[in-house]
Amino acid sequence: MAETTAIEWCDGTLNFWIGCTEVSNGPKGACTNCYARTWANRFPLYRGTWGPSAPRHKTAGALAKAMKMERIALKTGRPYFCFSNSLGDIFDNQVPIEWLREAFEVMRATPHVTYLLLTKRPQNIVKRSLSAGSLPPNAAVGATMVTQFEYDRDAPVLAQARALLNPRFTFGSFEPMQGPVILDDYAPDQIIVGGESGADARAMDLDWARSMLRQAGELGRVFNFKQVGGRGSDKGGHTLDGVTHFDRPVIA
Repeated sequence: MAETTAIEWCDGTLNFWIGCTEVSNGPKGACTNCYARTWANRFPLYRGTWGPSAPRHKTAGALAKAMKMERIALKTGRPYFCFSNSLGDIFDNQVPIEWLREAFEVMRATPHVTYLLLTKRPQNIVKRSLSAGSLPPNAAVGATMVTQFEYDRDAPVLAQARALLNPRFTFGSFEPMQGPVILDDYAPDQIIVGGESGADARAMDLDWARSMLRQAGELGRVFNFKQVGGRGSDKGGHTLDGVTHFDRPVIA
């Protein structure tokens, strides 16, 4: 729920609610070492918010936090990139649609903030956006896709959401990357690649990231290499072949 963050591809985070259900599990699942679940379990208030039957916790003060971001964007003269939700899933179908509608209202009230709506449920983007009214024009939509299987399944769905909802842009989070991925014309506008960090981090082959860098260039996509990662690492470095690769998508 902070206005600032160490996540390189955004300026801050805003959580409209906390809690989720893991949907990408197994040895190569993105949810296997979920940092948000670990964070929530540290606090009694949020400890019961994970799982298919667990109630999500609606946060307070979202508009006030968003207005702080809006003022920063106006002062600096550039869009403020806000990751929502970092401690849940913005398109979680177990969340009341009224909560999403209220979140969209906050986004519309802060037009100089670009909201990065990352989900592991891209199949819900169109239906829930339309049920909540419509996707705000300052919202970008993205999907976490950490294997070739997930990319092949979800990238076309994300592309369909782009065609139907006209988001600010689309992005894919290949983090923690769990295998080589071959991109195609369905590739999102921004490609975010990173290894896993923490005590139980799984290894990422840097050649996977190098391949993604090359493919992103060939397809004209923005590339962001977040971190090498590694067991016991919180950061693990943010360079690939000695170069920091980070840029923002061009916003018309």
